[in-house]
Amino acid sequence: MSRRCEFTGKGVMTGNNVSHAHNKTRRRFLPNLVNVHLLSEVMGQRYRFRISAQALKSVEHRGGLDAFLLKARDADLSPKALKLKKQIRARLAQQVES
Repeated sequence: MSRRCEFTGKGVMTGNNVSHAHNKTRRRFLPNLVNVHLLSEVMGQRYRFRISAQALKSVEHRGGLDAFLLKARDADLSPKALKLKKQIRARLAQQVES
């Protein structure tokens, strides 16, 4: 399982630990990933994602999973999230027609 957020694409970064004597050793900065179940109101079911805490905050701020995915850039989303975004668009189009 990769350490990458499914919504924002945020991943592992690398840098240095710098001691008082200015010795440098490589280290990794890991994203704060959480496993969450998010409800899609349009689809009427829950979906499981591994997203960063910042992305979870953004989902809540934008008004839920559906609104977040519809506004998100396709380049940032995982294939699973892209598939759900496509399904949500199709369901919304179907609701508008009927």
